[in-house]
Amino acid sequence: MNLKQSNRWLVLFCLVFAGEMIFSLPFHVTRFFRPTFLEVFQFTNGELGDVFAIYGIAAMLAYFPGGAIADHFSARKLMALSLTATAVGGVFMAQIPGFWGMGLIYAYFGVTSILLFWAALIKATREWGGPMKQGSAFGILDGGRGLVAAAMASIAVWILSLLMPDNVDTLSALERTTALQAVIYFYAFVTLLAAVLIWFFLPNTHHDRVIRVPVWQGISQVIRKPVIWMQAIIIICAYSAYKSLDNYALYAQSAFGMNELEASAFATLGAYLRPVAAVATGFVVDRYVASRVIAVFFAVLILSYSLLSFLSMATFGAILLYANIVVSFVAVYGIRGVYFALIEETHIDKKLTGTAVGLISVIGFMPEIFFASVAGRLLDASPGIAGHQNIFLMLAGFSVVGIVATVLLVFFKRKSRVTEHGG
Repeated sequence: MNLKQSNRWLVLFCLVFAGEMIFSLPFHVTRFFRPTFLEVFQFTNGELGDVFAIYGIAAMLAYFPGGAIADHFSARKLMALSLTATAVGGVFMAQIPGFWGMGLIYAYFGVTSILLFWAALIKATREWGGPMKQGSAFGILDGGRGLVAAAMASIAVWILSLLMPDNVDTLSALERTTALQAVIYFYAFVTLLAAVLIWFFLPNTHHDRVIRVPVWQGISQVIRKPVIWMQAIIIICAYSAYKSLDNYALYAQSAFGMNELEASAFATLGAYLRPVAAVATGFVVDRYVASRVIAVFFAVLILSYSLLSFLSMATFGAILLYANIVVSFVAVYGIRGVYFALIEETHIDKKLTGTAVGLISVIGFMPEIFFASVAGRLLDASPGIAGHQNIFLMLAGFSVVGIVATVLLVFFKRKSRVTEHGG
């Protein structure tokens, strides 16, 4: 992607905005408005987890072929089509279907948000960053996505508040439903807006004079690299931690006694930590290396989640609880912001970026299938703060696996260099 300096930041803004809006309908509505969503759709936590599992299965089937497609077609066309199709799905979501209807919509979202979009986004970002700015490129991408998410959520919370009475305790079922429908339509609109921005401002890349590796040959090359498998495990652990943030609005209700509007605002404020953490981590990675920074953050998460698994406001007070929540937010967003910078650190051929992203993603994002269902059942089995503490204990275990995988990645990276240089 050969860009004039004057266009580079406009292109990155488009990638950032589109990169978050593609996931706004399937995730923002339930992340920032979880209590309201559960009331309107009449879902239990377990049922919502099962809907996410349907999304995850569809996404898993889409990641790998999507990677190969991204290595052969223009990111501009692929991403614009994906965004438009996802926005259309939002119109159907706003009709408040039942469980099976939402299952079909989330299966549809799993395809539209991944197949033609995800690997194309990562490949375009890697090309934007070049060999020396991978940390900042991916940090700005994810941090910017976090800022977009928080800004859009703030607008959506404002829309929700406009359509709710001043006294939330007097809220009727119809008022709650109308307010949530307005939020869904808002997210559908901004997703379509992202498609327009990508179409008009992202350069076409299908004319690049690059010798492309045949699909099956590329898959064979990628699948034999141990560093690819370690990156996938790192993302499983990091993404499980990220998925846990979807429960923080409910956690705010259980731990701090907030009402549903206050809980949505709390989750939205937490999202503002994402741009700060991701961008700062990205610039640190440019100075050091991604694997070292990721290992440090996993160590921080082990400590933070271990404390949150038995802390309660009644015993330890609100300040210590809030501090650990903030620390977990920062560490999760930091790792998420730079884990795809490992592709450059481990010297994956640029012609195989899409294929590598496809394989890493199909394994790394498996939490899309299982995490929400498991977490939902833990919450339903142990209502209140106890269920959340069980989730934090599980996350501490994932963080241990993550730090081990990071150490092994460094080992395999060094071993590969020795082999390439003839021992």
